[in-house]
Amino acid sequence: MRKISKKPKGKKSKKVIIAIEIIALILMSLVAFAYLKFGKLNFFALGNVKTYMDTGPYTNIALFGLDSREGTLGAGNNSDTIIIASINNKTKDVKLASIYRDTLLQMEDGSYNKANAAYAMGGPEEAVNMLNKNLDLDIQKYVTINFSAITHSIDYLGGIDVEMTEEERVWMNGYIAETSEATGVWSPTIDDQTGDGVYHLNGTQATAYCRVRYTDGNDFRRTERQRTVLNKMIEKAKTAKFRTLNKIVNNVLPLCMTNLTSSNFLGYAFTIKRFNMVDQKGFPTDLSYADLDCGSCVIPDTLASNVEELHKFLFSDQKYTISDNIQSISNDIAYIVGTNTYTEEEYTPDYGDYYVEEQPAEAPVEETPDYSTSEFQPSDSGGASGETTEETIEPTPEEGY
Repeated sequence: MRKISKKPKGKKSKKVIIAIEIIALILMSLVAFAYLKFGKLNFFALGNVKTYMDTGPYTNIALFGLDSREGTLGAGNNSDTIIIASINNKTKDVKLASIYRDTLLQMEDGSYNKANAAYAMGGPEEAVNMLNKNLDLDIQKYVTINFSAITHSIDYLGGIDVEMTEEERVWMNGYIAETSEATGVWSPTIDDQTGDGVYHLNGTQATAYCRVRYTDGNDFRRTERQRTVLNKMIEKAKTAKFRTLNKIVNNVLPLCMTNLTSSNFLGYAFTIKRFNMVDQKGFPTDLSYADLDCGSCVIPDTLASNVEELHKFLFSDQKYTISDNIQSISNDIAYIVGTNTYTEEEYTPDYGDYYVEEQPAEAPVEETPDYSTSEFQPSDSGGASGETTEETIEPTPEEGY
Protein backbone atom coordinates (compact mmCIF):
# COMPACT_ATOMS: atom_id res chain seq x y z
CA MET A 1 0.00 0.00 0.00
CA ARG A 2 1.35 3.40 -1.03
CA LYS A 3 1.90 5.79 1.78
CA ILE A 4 0.36 9.23 1.52
CA SER A 5 2.49 11.88 3.08
CA LYS A 6 0.74 14.69 4.91
CA LYS A 7 2.04 18.26 5.11
CA PRO A 8 2.25 19.67 8.57
CA LYS A 9 -0.93 21.58 9.37
CA GLY A 10 0.96 24.42 10.97
CA LYS A 11 2.61 25.74 7.78
CA LYS A 12 -0.60 26.57 5.96
CA SER A 13 -2.14 28.25 8.99
CA LYS A 14 1.05 30.27 9.53
CA LYS A 15 0.91 31.52 5.93
CA VAL A 16 -2.70 32.60 6.42
CA ILE A 17 -1.81 34.39 9.65
CA ILE A 18 1.12 36.16 7.98
CA ALA A 19 -1.10 37.27 5.08
CA ILE A 20 -3.69 38.62 7.51
CA GLU A 21 -0.99 40.46 9.43
CA ILE A 22 0.32 42.05 6.20
CA ILE A 23 -3.18 43.19 5.23
CA ALA A 24 -3.72 44.56 8.74
CA LEU A 25 -0.42 46.47 8.55
CA ILE A 26 -1.38 47.94 5.18
CA LEU A 27 -4.78 49.05 6.51
CA MET A 28 -3.18 50.51 9.63
CA SER A 29 -0.70 52.38 7.45
CA LEU A 30 -3.52 53.81 5.34
CA VAL A 31 -5.38 54.94 8.45
CA ALA A 32 -2.20 56.47 9.90
CA PHE A 33 -1.55 58.24 6.57
CA ALA A 34 -5.11 59.59 6.54
CA TYR A 35 -4.88 60.93 10.08
CA LEU A 36 -1.49 62.47 9.32
CA LYS A 37 -2.83 64.23 6.24
CA PHE A 38 -6.21 65.25 7.57
CA GLY A 39 -4.62 66.66 10.68
CA LYS A 40 -3.94 69.61 8.36
CA LEU A 41 -7.69 70.17 8.01
CA ASN A 42 -9.63 72.60 10.19
CA PHE A 43 -12.08 70.19 11.83
CA PHE A 44 -15.08 71.91 13.39
CA ALA A 45 -17.90 69.77 14.73
CA LEU A 46 -21.51 70.90 14.66
CA GLY A 47 -23.05 70.93 18.11
CA ASN A 48 -26.79 71.01 17.50
CA VAL A 49 -28.13 70.18 14.05
CA LYS A 50 -31.84 69.58 13.58
CA THR A 51 -32.98 67.47 10.64
CA TYR A 52 -36.48 67.66 9.18
CA MET A 53 -36.73 64.67 6.85
CA ASP A 54 -34.98 61.34 6.35
CA THR A 55 -33.81 61.22 2.72
CA GLY A 56 -32.97 57.52 2.92
CA PRO A 57 -30.10 56.30 0.70
CA TYR A 58 -28.80 59.84 0.08
CA THR A 59 -25.94 61.69 1.74
CA ASN A 60 -26.42 65.44 1.54
CA ILE A 61 -23.43 67.70 2.12
CA ALA A 62 -23.54 71.50 2.37
CA LEU A 63 -20.72 73.31 0.56
CA PHE A 64 -20.00 76.89 1.60
CA GLY A 65 -17.65 79.17 -0.32
CA LEU A 66 -16.32 82.22 1.50
CA ASP A 67 -14.68 85.25 -0.02
CA SER A 68 -12.70 85.88 3.18
CA ARG A 69 -9.70 88.18 2.70
CA GLU A 70 -8.44 87.46 6.22
CA GLY A 71 -8.54 83.70 5.71
CA THR A 72 -11.09 83.12 8.49
CA LEU A 73 -13.62 80.35 7.94
CA GLY A 74 -16.14 80.78 10.75
CA ALA A 75 -18.98 83.12 11.70
CA GLY A 76 -18.67 86.72 10.58
CA ASN A 77 -18.33 85.79 6.89
CA ASN A 78 -21.18 85.79 4.42
CA SER A 79 -21.29 82.58 2.40
CA ASP A 80 -20.81 83.81 -1.16
CA THR A 81 -21.58 80.29 -2.41
CA ILE A 82 -24.11 77.81 -1.01
CA ILE A 83 -24.33 74.43 -2.75
CA ILE A 84 -26.02 71.21 -1.68
CA ALA A 85 -24.24 68.11 -3.00
CA SER A 86 -26.58 65.13 -2.87
CA ILE A 87 -24.97 61.69 -3.29
CA ASN A 88 -27.03 58.60 -4.07
CA ASN A 89 -25.16 56.01 -2.00
CA LYS A 90 -26.43 53.15 -4.19
CA THR A 91 -25.67 54.50 -7.66
CA LYS A 92 -22.97 57.09 -6.72
CA ASP A 93 -24.86 59.65 -8.81
CA VAL A 94 -24.25 63.21 -7.61
CA LYS A 95 -26.57 66.19 -8.06
CA LEU A 96 -25.74 69.80 -7.19
CA ALA A 97 -28.22 72.47 -6.15
CA SER A 98 -27.12 76.08 -5.67
CA ILE A 99 -29.11 78.14 -3.19
CA TYR A 100 -29.14 81.73 -4.42
CA ARG A 101 -27.44 83.70 -1.67
CA ASP A 102 -30.02 86.54 -1.75
CA THR A 103 -32.97 84.16 -1.22
CA LEU A 104 -35.26 85.28 1.60
CA LEU A 105 -35.43 82.47 4.17
CA GLN A 106 -36.13 81.98 7.87
CA MET A 107 -33.16 82.05 10.26
CA GLU A 108 -32.87 79.90 13.38
CA ASP A 109 -34.18 82.69 15.61
CA GLY A 110 -37.34 83.00 13.53
CA SER A 111 -36.28 86.20 11.75
CA TYR A 112 -36.12 86.48 7.95
CA ASN A 113 -32.98 87.39 6.07
CA LYS A 114 -30.92 86.52 3.01
CA ALA A 115 -29.68 82.93 2.94
CA ASN A 116 -26.02 83.96 3.08
CA ALA A 117 -26.61 85.85 6.35
CA ALA A 118 -27.00 82.58 8.28
CA TYR A 119 -23.30 81.74 7.98
CA ALA A 120 -22.31 85.24 9.11
CA MET A 121 -24.63 84.98 12.10
CA GLY A 122 -23.58 81.57 13.39
CA GLY A 123 -21.07 79.90 11.11
CA PRO A 124 -21.65 76.48 9.53
CA GLU A 125 -24.00 75.28 12.29
CA GLU A 126 -26.44 78.14 11.74
CA ALA A 127 -26.13 77.78 7.96
CA VAL A 128 -26.77 74.01 7.95
CA ASN A 129 -29.77 74.43 10.27
CA MET A 130 -31.11 77.17 8.00
CA LEU A 131 -30.93 74.85 4.98
CA ASN A 132 -32.57 71.94 6.79
CA LYS A 133 -35.33 74.15 8.22
CA ASN A 134 -36.25 75.89 4.97
CA LEU A 135 -35.78 72.96 2.58
CA ASP A 136 -36.95 69.94 4.65
CA LEU A 137 -33.54 68.24 4.56
CA ASP A 138 -31.30 66.11 6.75
CA ILE A 139 -27.89 67.69 6.09
CA GLN A 140 -25.39 66.80 8.81
CA LYS A 141 -22.07 67.26 7.00
CA TYR A 142 -20.55 70.39 5.55
CA VAL A 143 -17.36 71.67 3.89
CA THR A 144 -16.35 75.32 3.99
CA ILE A 145 -13.64 76.63 1.68
CA ASN A 146 -11.99 79.93 1.05
CA PHE A 147 -11.94 80.78 -2.66
CA SER A 148 -8.14 80.57 -2.63
CA ALA A 149 -8.52 76.82 -2.05
CA ILE A 150 -10.22 76.58 -5.45
CA THR A 151 -7.39 78.53 -7.06
CA HIS A 152 -4.64 76.29 -5.70
CA SER A 153 -6.54 73.03 -6.34
CA ILE A 154 -7.12 73.87 -10.01
CA ASP A 155 -3.45 74.79 -10.45
CA TYR A 156 -2.36 71.45 -8.99
CA LEU A 157 -4.79 69.66 -11.32
CA GLY A 158 -3.25 71.40 -14.34
CA GLY A 159 -6.09 73.84 -15.03
CA ILE A 160 -9.53 73.21 -16.49
CA ASP A 161 -11.15 73.76 -19.88
CA VAL A 162 -14.23 75.98 -19.71
CA GLU A 163 -16.54 77.19 -22.46
CA MET A 164 -16.89 80.97 -22.18
CA THR A 165 -18.59 83.72 -24.09
CA GLU A 166 -16.66 86.82 -25.14
CA GLU A 167 -18.68 88.79 -22.57
CA GLU A 168 -17.61 86.39 -19.80
CA ARG A 169 -13.96 86.61 -20.86
CA VAL A 170 -14.03 90.40 -20.58
CA TRP A 171 -15.61 90.37 -17.15
CA MET A 172 -13.36 87.55 -15.93
CA ASN A 173 -10.33 89.66 -16.90
CA GLY A 174 -11.76 92.46 -14.79
CA TYR A 175 -11.52 90.25 -11.70
CA ILE A 176 -8.00 88.89 -12.32
CA ALA A 177 -5.92 91.52 -10.48
CA GLU A 178 -8.16 91.60 -7.41
CA THR A 179 -8.43 87.80 -7.32
CA SER A 180 -4.64 87.52 -7.66
CA GLU A 181 -4.16 89.81 -4.68
CA ALA A 182 -6.77 87.96 -2.60
CA THR A 183 -5.36 84.48 -3.30
CA GLY A 184 -1.66 85.32 -3.50
CA VAL A 185 -1.39 83.71 -6.94
CA TRP A 186 -0.61 86.11 -9.78
CA SER A 187 -2.10 85.46 -13.21
CA PRO A 188 -2.20 87.32 -16.52
CA THR A 189 -5.49 88.12 -18.20
CA ILE A 190 -6.64 86.30 -21.32
CA ASP A 191 -6.43 88.95 -24.00
CA ASP A 192 -6.56 86.86 -27.18
CA GLN A 193 -9.96 87.91 -28.48
CA THR A 194 -11.03 84.69 -30.11
CA GLY A 195 -14.65 85.26 -29.14
CA ASP A 196 -16.89 82.52 -27.74
CA GLY A 197 -15.15 79.21 -27.25
CA VAL A 198 -13.31 76.83 -24.92
CA TYR A 199 -10.52 78.37 -22.86
CA HIS A 200 -7.94 76.62 -20.71
CA LEU A 201 -8.04 78.42 -17.36
CA ASN A 202 -5.50 78.36 -14.56
CA GLY A 203 -6.62 78.53 -10.93
CA THR A 204 -6.82 82.31 -10.62
CA GLN A 205 -8.63 82.69 -13.94
CA ALA A 206 -11.15 79.97 -13.01
CA THR A 207 -11.77 81.61 -9.62
CA ALA A 208 -12.30 84.98 -11.30
CA TYR A 209 -14.71 83.29 -13.73
CA CYS A 210 -16.69 81.96 -10.75
CA ARG A 211 -17.06 85.47 -9.37
CA VAL A 212 -18.45 87.18 -12.49
CA ARG A 213 -21.88 88.63 -11.71
CA TYR A 214 -22.57 91.11 -14.47
CA THR A 215 -23.56 89.07 -17.52
CA ASP A 216 -27.04 88.06 -18.56
CA GLY A 217 -28.52 85.94 -15.78
CA ASN A 218 -26.88 87.98 -13.02
CA ASP A 219 -26.30 85.99 -9.83
CA PHE A 220 -28.15 82.96 -11.23
CA ARG A 221 -25.66 82.57 -14.06
CA ARG A 222 -22.83 83.05 -11.55
CA THR A 223 -23.99 80.09 -9.46
CA GLU A 224 -24.13 78.02 -12.65
CA ARG A 225 -20.49 78.95 -13.35
CA GLN A 226 -19.54 77.83 -9.86
CA ARG A 227 -21.20 74.45 -10.32
CA THR A 228 -19.51 74.06 -13.72
CA VAL A 229 -16.06 74.72 -12.23
CA LEU A 230 -16.73 72.31 -9.35
CA ASN A 231 -17.81 69.65 -11.83
CA LYS A 232 -14.65 70.19 -13.92
CA MET A 233 -12.48 69.91 -10.81
CA ILE A 234 -14.06 66.60 -9.78
CA GLU A 235 -13.63 65.17 -13.27
CA LYS A 236 -9.96 66.19 -13.24
CA ALA A 237 -9.43 64.73 -9.74
CA LYS A 238 -10.85 61.37 -10.86
CA THR A 239 -7.93 60.92 -13.27
CA ALA A 240 -5.21 62.69 -11.26
CA LYS A 241 -2.07 60.93 -10.08
CA PHE A 242 -1.56 60.20 -6.40
CA ARG A 243 1.33 62.68 -6.35
CA THR A 244 -1.03 65.46 -7.48
CA LEU A 245 -3.74 64.56 -4.96
CA ASN A 246 -1.10 64.42 -2.24
CA LYS A 247 -0.07 68.01 -3.04
CA ILE A 248 -3.69 69.14 -2.79
CA VAL A 249 -4.02 67.43 0.59
CA ASN A 250 -0.79 69.02 1.86
CA ASN A 251 -1.47 72.56 0.71
CA VAL A 252 -5.20 73.04 0.23
CA LEU A 253 -6.77 71.29 3.23
CA PRO A 254 -5.53 74.01 5.63
CA LEU A 255 -7.75 76.40 3.64
CA CYS A 256 -10.86 74.32 4.38
CA MET A 257 -13.06 73.61 7.40
CA THR A 258 -15.39 70.63 7.78
CA ASN A 259 -16.92 68.06 10.11
CA LEU A 260 -16.15 65.23 7.69
CA THR A 261 -13.81 62.76 9.37
CA SER A 262 -10.67 61.19 7.93
CA SER A 263 -12.61 57.94 7.46
CA ASN A 264 -15.26 59.88 5.50
CA PHE A 265 -12.56 61.31 3.24
CA LEU A 266 -10.92 57.91 2.80
CA GLY A 267 -14.25 56.43 1.74
CA TYR A 268 -14.80 59.15 -0.86
CA ALA A 269 -11.19 58.86 -2.05
CA PHE A 270 -11.56 55.13 -2.70
CA THR A 271 -14.87 55.56 -4.57
CA ILE A 272 -14.34 58.89 -6.37
CA LYS A 273 -13.92 57.19 -9.76
CA ARG A 274 -17.45 55.79 -9.38
CA PHE A 275 -19.06 59.18 -8.79
CA ASN A 276 -21.18 60.53 -11.65
CA MET A 277 -22.11 64.22 -11.81
CA VAL A 278 -25.52 63.78 -13.37
CA ASP A 279 -27.35 67.09 -12.97
CA GLN A 280 -27.37 70.56 -11.42
CA LYS A 281 -29.81 73.42 -10.87
CA GLY A 282 -30.42 76.59 -8.89
CA PHE A 283 -32.92 77.27 -6.12
CA PRO A 284 -35.51 78.71 -6.20
CA THR A 285 -36.73 77.95 -9.71
CA ASP A 286 -39.91 80.04 -9.64
CA LEU A 287 -39.07 83.43 -8.18
CA SER A 288 -39.55 87.17 -8.04
CA TYR A 289 -37.71 90.01 -6.30
CA ALA A 290 -38.37 92.49 -3.52
CA ASP A 291 -36.57 95.31 -1.73
CA LEU A 292 -36.71 94.67 2.01
CA ASP A 293 -34.88 95.91 5.09
CA CYS A 294 -32.11 93.37 4.41
CA GLY A 295 -31.66 94.58 0.81
CA SER A 296 -32.67 93.29 -2.62
CA CYS A 297 -33.95 89.75 -2.12
CA VAL A 298 -34.85 86.76 -4.25
CA ILE A 299 -38.37 85.65 -3.33
CA PRO A 300 -39.44 82.00 -3.82
CA ASP A 301 -42.88 81.87 -5.51
CA THR A 302 -43.85 80.00 -3.42
CA LEU A 303 -41.35 78.45 -1.01
CA ALA A 304 -43.60 75.39 -0.64
CA SER A 305 -43.81 74.68 -4.38
CA ASN A 306 -40.08 75.34 -4.86
CA VAL A 307 -39.14 72.94 -2.04
CA GLU A 308 -41.39 70.31 -3.59
CA GLU A 309 -39.62 70.83 -6.93
CA LEU A 310 -36.19 70.62 -5.23
CA HIS A 311 -37.05 67.26 -3.64
CA LYS A 312 -38.21 65.90 -7.00
CA PHE A 313 -34.89 66.99 -8.50
CA LEU A 314 -32.60 65.65 -5.76
CA PHE A 315 -34.56 62.54 -4.76
CA SER A 316 -36.50 61.55 -7.85
CA ASP A 317 -37.23 58.04 -6.52
CA GLN A 318 -38.89 59.31 -3.34
CA LYS A 319 -42.31 60.79 -2.70
CA TYR A 320 -42.37 64.14 -0.91
CA THR A 321 -45.27 65.83 0.83
CA ILE A 322 -45.02 69.48 1.82
CA SER A 323 -44.65 69.63 5.60
CA ASP A 324 -46.50 71.97 7.97
CA ASN A 325 -43.18 73.66 8.76
CA ILE A 326 -42.46 74.48 5.11
CA GLN A 327 -46.02 75.66 4.52
CA SER A 328 -45.78 77.95 7.55
CA ILE A 329 -42.51 79.54 6.39
CA SER A 330 -43.93 79.85 2.87
CA ASN A 331 -46.97 81.71 4.21
CA ASP A 332 -44.74 84.01 6.26
CA ILE A 333 -42.64 84.97 3.23
CA ALA A 334 -45.75 85.70 1.17
CA TYR A 335 -47.09 87.90 4.00
CA ILE A 336 -43.79 89.79 4.46
CA VAL A 337 -43.42 90.53 0.76
CA GLY A 338 -47.06 91.19 -0.04
CA THR A 339 -47.45 92.61 -3.53
CA ASN A 340 -44.18 94.54 -3.50
CA THR A 341 -42.35 92.27 -5.93
CA TYR A 342 -40.88 92.87 -9.37
CA THR A 343 -39.46 90.94 -12.31
CA GLU A 344 -35.95 89.91 -13.30
CA GLU A 345 -35.66 92.81 -15.76
CA GLU A 346 -36.10 95.25 -12.86
CA TYR A 347 -33.78 93.36 -10.49
CA THR A 348 -30.36 94.75 -9.52
CA PRO A 349 -28.40 92.23 -7.41
CA ASP A 350 -26.38 93.45 -4.45
CA TYR A 351 -22.88 93.36 -5.91
CA GLY A 352 -21.24 94.93 -2.88
CA ASP A 353 -17.79 96.38 -3.52
CA TYR A 354 -17.65 94.94 -7.04
CA TYR A 355 -20.65 96.66 -8.57
CA VAL A 356 -20.04 99.02 -11.49
CA GLU A 357 -22.62 100.87 -13.51
CA GLU A 358 -21.51 99.86 -17.00
CA GLN A 359 -19.69 96.97 -18.59
CA PRO A 360 -16.11 97.92 -19.52
CA ALA A 361 -15.06 97.73 -23.15
CA GLU A 362 -12.07 95.70 -21.98
CA ALA A 363 -10.67 94.46 -18.69
CA PRO A 364 -9.57 97.31 -16.40
CA VAL A 365 -5.81 97.73 -16.09
CA GLU A 366 -4.59 97.51 -12.51
CA GLU A 367 -1.15 97.52 -10.98
CA THR A 368 0.16 93.99 -10.59
CA PRO A 369 0.84 93.12 -6.94
CA ASP A 370 4.27 91.84 -5.90
CA TYR A 371 4.03 88.15 -5.11
CA SER A 372 7.75 87.45 -4.89
CA THR A 373 7.34 86.52 -1.23
CA SER A 374 4.14 84.53 -1.72
CA GLU A 375 4.03 80.89 -0.64
CA PHE A 376 2.37 80.09 -3.97
CA GLN A 377 4.02 80.80 -7.30
CA PRO A 378 2.27 82.48 -10.25
CA SER A 379 -0.34 80.49 -12.12
CA ASP A 380 0.22 79.29 -15.67
CA SER A 381 -0.90 81.81 -18.26
CA GLY A 382 -4.04 80.00 -19.41
CA GLY A 383 -5.67 80.99 -22.69
CA ALA A 384 -7.18 79.13 -25.57
CA SER A 385 -7.68 75.47 -24.85
CA GLY A 386 -4.64 73.27 -25.25
CA GLU A 387 -2.83 70.35 -23.68
CA THR A 388 -1.39 71.00 -20.24
CA THR A 389 0.00 68.18 -18.16
CA GLU A 390 -0.34 68.18 -14.41
CA GLU A 391 3.44 67.90 -14.06
CA THR A 392 3.93 71.42 -15.47
CA ILE A 393 2.02 73.05 -12.61
CA GLU A 394 4.20 73.48 -9.53
CA PRO A 395 2.56 76.08 -7.27
CA THR A 396 4.66 74.99 -4.28
CA PRO A 397 7.68 72.77 -3.70
CA GLU A 398 6.56 69.16 -3.41
CA GLU A 399 6.21 67.95 0.13
CA GLY A 400 7.15 64.48 1.24
CA TYR A 401 4.60 61.75 1.70
